[in-house]
Amino acid sequence: MPGHIWYRYGTAAAAAALVFMLRAALDRYLEDRTFTIIYVPVVLFAAFAGGRGPALLATLLCLGISAKSLGWDLVTDPANMIDIACFAILGPMLGFIGDRLLRESKQAGDRQAHLQSILDTVPDAMIVIDDRGVIRSFSATAERLFGWSPDQIVGKNVSSLMPQPYRGEHDRYLERYLTTGERRIIGIGRIVVGERSDGSTFPMELAVGEARARGERFFTGFVRDLTERRAQERRLQDLQSELVHVSRLTAMGEMASSIAHEINQPLSAITNYMRGAKTLMAAETFDTTRVRDALDRAGKQALRAGDIIKRLREFVAKGETQQSPENPVTLLEEAVALALLGAKEQGVRVAISSDRDIPSIVVDKIQIQQVVLNLVRNAIEAMASSARRELTVGVTKADGAAIFTIADTGPGISDAIADRLFQPFVTTKEHGMGVGLSICRTIVKSHGGNIEALPNPGGGTVFQFTIPFAEAGEEA
Repeated sequence: MPGHIWYRYGTAAAAAALVFMLRAALDRYLEDRTFTIIYVPVVLFAAFAGGRGPALLATLLCLGISAKSLGWDLVTDPANMIDIACFAILGPMLGFIGDRLLRESKQAGDRQAHLQSILDTVPDAMIVIDDRGVIRSFSATAERLFGWSPDQIVGKNVSSLMPQPYRGEHDRYLERYLTTGERRIIGIGRIVVGERSDGSTFPMELAVGEARARGERFFTGFVRDLTERRAQERRLQDLQSELVHVSRLTAMGEMASSIAHEINQPLSAITNYMRGAKTLMAAETFDTTRVRDALDRAGKQALRAGDIIKRLREFVAKGETQQSPENPVTLLEEAVALALLGAKEQGVRVAISSDRDIPSIVVDKIQIQQVVLNLVRNAIEAMASSARRELTVGVTKADGAAIFTIADTGPGISDAIADRLFQPFVTTKEHGMGVGLSICRTIVKSHGGNIEALPNPGGGTVFQFTIPFAEAGEEA
């Protein structure tokens, strides 16, 4: 800082010294005239180079030069006094103007540096083109994204950053906009494909703004690489799918004894029917009608056991998330049938009441059935110690969505955890982990719906979740 001050005032003094030598060389021609016009460039230089202080110093030095050169003629001649007085006023004025210009120049430089630092670090690439599609500016992020340096790409057509067929069509799109004003990307934004310097392509989100400066039209494009975002979304989806799959396996583990009992019933029936048929056939004369009936019944029980196993395998199987149009009533009834395995032994009375003219919903069938299964199993467990064990399930339609309802007559949910019921690791079970309802909420939210728990007027809890109906184009 001190060195800078010495430079500012030193250059002002040096300029005054030069004008002193010039004044001395012209002394015989100027005679007794002040001729302060030759001092103005010195003050201007000092003002614009150093500001107000150096300008005042240069003014004083120039006045001193005039006083030394003219002596008493400076004050005795009215013309000289007027000339000196005007210069004495002009000098500070020039200093004030120069000081202000220096401050504004410094502020403009700071703003430019600040703006440049933002452009160099902003995650979106920024590209400025003119109305002919020629690149005028290429940010540091754009350089990293596309692999071109500003020296290589500035001055070229922006279509160089696009693969075919977009490259050949870009100028036509730009010309159509300039002619008709019809917007396809400008002010709207869309996902397009970009091309790097090595020829590789990548998906990108493009937003374009328009501006006018000095009679010219410019378009500024902000580009965001979607490659990493798509990969992150895919990883998140895989993790969510894995978590949902683990939850299904956990539910199956909790239901293992009930499942074994349910499958054991048709297997025992098959055994009994086959033994009966064998006994009938061992007789010297047997009734073929009774044998055929026994075999038919055994076959039906085998199909029943196979159906149970099939439903379990579909529910537990890990697969890709796949949505399809489904009938809400059928979906609910299949899930409830799976969830109620062994419920009869616990004395639970089940009532299913659903509307029959409900439109389709586009969902991942297994995931929505998992929500129903989790809620039904939770309801059965909640009523384990209740004298009245009534479970009411159903699906109705309202406000463009299917409303699934699972109501129990258990002890209800305490106010202490009601607000946190769907948060991870919050549970009402003694040995629960608190992830089941959190997963249910995640699944319902991912399908565009909502889930909530309400008090049952007759005692207990009512869980409701909504799934939007399929749009006309989605039903197929």
